Amino acid sequence: MLKIREILLGKALDPLKSETRHSLALVAFLAWVGLGADGLSSSAYGPEESFRALGEHTHLGLYLALATALTVFIIALAYNQVIELFPTGGGGYRVATKLVGPYLGLVSGVALILDYVLTIAISVASGVDALASLLPLGFQDYKLWAEAFFVGVLIVLNLRGLKEAIRFLLPVFLGFVATHLVLIVYGIFVHAEYLSGLVPSTLADTGSLTRQIGWAGVASMLLLAYSQGGGTYTGLEAVSNNVNMLAEPRVRTGKVTMLYMALSLAFTAGGIFLLYLLWDARHVDGETLNATTFRLIIDSMGIGSQWLNDVLLAVVLAFEAGLLFVAANTGFLGGPAVLSNMAADSWVPHKFRYLSTRLVTQNGILVMGIAALAILFWTQGSVTLLIVLYSISVFLTFAISLFGLCRYWWRQRRQLAHWKRRFLLSLAGFVICSSILSVLLYEKMFAGGWATAVIIAGIAALCIYIRNHYRETKEAIRSVDQIFSSQPFGPGTETIVPDPVNQTAVFIVGTSRGGGLHALLWVQRMFPGHFKNFIFVNARTVDSHAYGGEGAVEQMRAEASATLQFFVDFCRSHGMASSSYLGFGTDAVQEVTKLCFDISREYPNAIFFTSKLIFEQDNWFIRLLHNQAALAIQRRLHFDGLQMVILPMKV
Repeated sequence: MLKIREILLGKALDPLKSETRHSLALVAFLAWVGLGADGLSSSAYGPEESFRALGEHTHLGLYLALATALTVFIIALAYNQVIELFPTGGGGYRVATKLVGPYLGLVSGVALILDYVLTIAISVASGVDALASLLPLGFQDYKLWAEAFFVGVLIVLNLRGLKEAIRFLLPVFLGFVATHLVLIVYGIFVHAEYLSGLVPSTLADTGSLTRQIGWAGVASMLLLAYSQGGGTYTGLEAVSNNVNMLAEPRVRTGKVTMLYMALSLAFTAGGIFLLYLLWDARHVDGETLNATTFRLIIDSMGIGSQWLNDVLLAVVLAFEAGLLFVAANTGFLGGPAVLSNMAADSWVPHKFRYLSTRLVTQNGILVMGIAALAILFWTQGSVTLLIVLYSISVFLTFAISLFGLCRYWWRQRRQLAHWKRRFLLSLAGFVICSSILSVLLYEKMFAGGWATAVIIAGIAALCIYIRNHYRETKEAIRSVDQIFSSQPFGPGTETIVPDPVNQTAVFIVGTSRGGGLHALLWVQRMFPGHFKNFIFVNARTVDSHAYGGEGAVEQMRAEASATLQFFVDFCRSHGMASSSYLGFGTDAVQEVTKLCFDISREYPNAIFFTSKLIFEQDNWFIRLLHNQAALAIQRRLHFDGLQMVILPMKV
C-alpha cells in the first residue's frame, strides 16, 4: 500500500530541510502559471457572458472592452496593497479579519472557499465545453462524466505537490498564451480597416439607442452586461491569498506576478471583445462564442484545406480547454490555503492545517475536489449557473477586502504622507466591486444567486459552532493548566540520569503542561513507587502555518523544548530520574510512534501513558474536530507488543 502511494504521490519530503522549502517556493513566472491561470482562463467564458447579455445591441461591446481592461488594473493594483500589508498570505480572509473584524473575516473566508470550489467546477466545465465544441452534439450527454474524470486527475496531481502540478501543466499554459496571442493580433490586424469606423459607429448607434430607451436604459443595459462578465476578474486575488508560496523576496515576487496577470488578462479579455465586434460573432448551437470567432479567423488565413483549418481550431480549443484545467488547479492551491488560515483561527477543524508527506494540505485538497464534484453534479455542469454562483462569491470577497483597505488607509491618514492615493485606489475598487455585486444579487437572486447566499450562511453558521466548541475546550484546558500550575517544585537540583534497566513511565505530552502533570500525578498515585524513570515525549506537527511562516519552525522548536524541560525539571526537583525526547514531522502520530519504538529499545521496561480529552457529549462531529491521536498511537503500539495506557481528562 505504501509503495502504491509513493508511486502515485511521490516520495516523502523532509519539512525541516531548508532546501526543501526553497525547492517548493514559486518564482514569479511559475506563480503566474499556477495562480494566474485562473484569471487568464476567465477570458474563455467571461467576455462571452457579457457579450451575450447585450443581446442585439452588440455595438456596446466596445465600452465593455475598455471597462474590462480598466477594471482588471484597478483590482490588481488594489490587491498589490494586500500583498504589502500581509506578506505571509491570507489575502481577502486575512484583510477582512484584521481590518474589519473576525465575523466579516469569516464571511470573506467562506466566500473565498466557495469561490475556489467554483473555480474548479467552472473551469473544468468550461474546458469540457471547449472540447465539446469540436465533437458531435451527441457528446453533450457525456460531458458531466468527463468533468468528473478531469477533477479526479487534478486531485491526484495536486496531492503529488505544488510544483509538480504546475510543471506538468506549464506547456498547456504556454500553448494557450501563444495561440491566443497570434489569433487576437491577427484577427485585429486583418480587420484593421474597420477599427477607424468602430468608434464613430459605436457612438452613433449608442446615440440612436439612447433616443429609444434613454440614457438610464443604456446605462442599465451596460451595467448588467458588465456585471454578467464579472467572472472575468476572478482569480486576481489568488496571489494575495498565497504569498507564503512565493520565492523570496515574497512581496516583490507577488507584485511582479500580479503585473503579469493584469497585463495578460487585460490584453486577452479586451482583445476577445474586439474580435467579437470586428468579426460579427454570432452564437452557434454546441459551440462557444470563442470557438465560432476563432473558426472565422482561421478560415480567413487561407492556410490550406478545410481539414487543416479544423485541425488548427482543434489545437486552439484544446489549449483553451487545457488552460481552463490549469485554472481549476488554482482552486486546489488557494482553497486549502484559505482553509489552513481559517483552521489557525479555529473556524474549521484544525486538521486542515496538517501537511501530507509531500508538504501539501492534503485534507484541503480532498475537500475542494469532493465539493467541486458535488456542485458539478448539482448544477449538471451548467456554466451559466456556475458563473452566477461564482461571481457573487468572488465580488463579496472583493468588496469586503477593499472596504477593509479603505478603512485602513483612512485611519492612517495622519501617519502616512501618501495615504490619499492608496485610499482613492481602494475606494475605486470598492465602488466597482460592490456595484457589480449589487447588480448580480438584484438580477440573479432567483436564477441561482439565492444558492450562494444559503451556502455561505450555512457554512458560516457551522464555522461559528466549531469555533465556539474550540473556545470552550481551550478554556477547559486552561482551567486544568491553572489547577496543576500550583503544583510546587521540590528542593532538588541534582540531575538524575535514568537507568535503562529500571521500570520506566513514558509520557506522551503536547502543548498543555496541565495535561502532562495530570498524567504524571495520576501514575504516581495509582502506582506508588513502581516507576523509577520518567521520560517525556513530544512530537510537533509541522503544519502549513508553521511551514509557511518565516522562523515559525524555529519558534515551535523553542516552545516545545521549553515545555519538555519544564517536565524534566519538575521531576528532578522531586528526586526522580527524568529525560525528554523531541521530534518533528508532518504526521504527529507517525513521529510519536517512531520515538516510542526508539525509547522501548533503550528502556525495555517502559510503559507509555498519555491523556485524552473526554467530552460529556461525544459524537462523530466532536471526534472529527479532534485528531484522536491518542487512540491511533495506542493501536500502533499495541500491534507491535508495546503497552500504552490512555488516561481520561474530562473537559
